[in-house]
Amino acid sequence: MEPPGAGGINSSECENVSRKMEMSEELEANTMDSLVDMPFATIDVKDDCGITDVPQINLERSEGNEWLSKDQIKKKKKKHKDYQPNYFLSIPITNKEVTRGIKILQNAIIQQDKRLSKAMTNDGSFHVTLLVMQLLNDDEINIGIDALLELKPCIEDILQGKYLTLPFQGIDTFENQVGFVKLAEGDHINPLLEIAEAAKRTFQEKGILAGESRSFKPHLTFMKLSKAPWLRKKGVKKIDPKLYEKFISHRFGEEMVHRIDLCSMTKKKQSNGYYHCESSIVIGKRPIGIRDLINEALHQERMGLKAKVKQIKELLFKPETQAKIRRELFEGRSINHSNQGNDVDFSDTLT
Repeated sequence: MEPPGAGGINSSECENVSRKMEMSEELEANTMDSLVDMPFATIDVKDDCGITDVPQINLERSEGNEWLSKDQIKKKKKKHKDYQPNYFLSIPITNKEVTRGIKILQNAIIQQDKRLSKAMTNDGSFHVTLLVMQLLNDDEINIGIDALLELKPCIEDILQGKYLTLPFQGIDTFENQVGFVKLAEGDHINPLLEIAEAAKRTFQEKGILAGESRSFKPHLTFMKLSKAPWLRKKGVKKIDPKLYEKFISHRFGEEMVHRIDLCSMTKKKQSNGYYHCESSIVIGKRPIGIRDLINEALHQERMGLKAKVKQIKELLFKPETQAKIRRELFEGRSINHSNQGNDVDFSDTLT
């Protein structure tokens, strides 16, 4: 008999290997579970949004007609590699006719394969993604909110006082992994594409990493296999077209665009199932509701606070204000020339 350690594996080692494999699978499952509610994680970034991975870096000549160095290429690749969208602009789908039609579709699929119930998009979170972006901290979130507010007049210029109505008809998939309701063809396509491009430009001009490489493809997701990664182990590796063949040309109804939200992919969802919303803008003509009034009031309050902060900063920058503050701070003290370097420089503090 060959002794342990001489090329063979004893029963104890087999148990250790088996235990490590089980731990690895459990860790993978837990990781996936934490991502399933993110609309654009892993394959969702590519398929649920209708976009590809981040733009590829090519070896091309720069403006100075010089080949990019390897270090430059590595830096560019690292910048794009680190880009993981965690926020998005959402057009919420609130028309009961549309949402009811999607629920009928989902139930019809589940009746054929009950395992797919875990792959369905939850109630309340139906939406059309306009733009994805990365916001890493509160400062960047505030910049994103400002960009959204600046986007509103751009959208109004595009729409010219008209309604923007999105009709949904038919079913399609992204590589048989993400099922979505298609946006029907019509005159609404061009203004929607213009709005998406204006959003991308507005956010990028603010220094925000936003958008992807492939052209914008609006759609309404109703299921995605990545929500239930264990399905693959059960043999479900793609969405069978036979499951939705009766709905292939079905008319689901129309959604009048009335609001665009800046939503988080990672923060806890609202009680109604919709994503955590940082800010919203009201679009087009629509009867004013309580939510619209609240958003408008918050907008006005935010603009007022920003104006006051700006006034305070301008006041503190004035030499006479700084001199007065110094006098009050150091009144009654004898300040030698050697200690004058300790004076407060408010221009450095405030910039």
